[in-house]
Amino acid sequence: MSCSENTNATPGDPLEALDDAHAAAAFRRLVRHLRHRHDAQNIDLMGLSGFCRNCLADWIVDAGAPLDRAAAREAIHGMPAAEWKARYQTEATPAQLERMAESLKKNAPSH
Repeated sequence: MSCSENTNATPGDPLEALDDAHAAAAFRRLVRHLRHRHDAQNIDLMGLSGFCRNCLADWIVDAGAPLDRAAAREAIHGMPAAEWKARYQTEATPAQLERMAESLKKNAPSH
């Protein structure tokens, strides 16, 4: 799975004025919610929104966190990613894979 992102800040975007402490609290709440909702498969998150738990971990690393990819994924999953995958991930169906591919096309930056 891969996720692209549009990271360009828009001038005047209220998100940019949001205090980092509040943004961090909301992010942690999102992660805890995803840890609780193991039934929300990464493939389904990718198909709907174009990002998943692994993307969040990658974004943490991209933001400069002193973690490698495995440690960032463990921070998001609440356990090593391989353990999470073995416990909770189901085999992706062709329909899920197709939906994910279509969703990821929407992530590509437009020029």
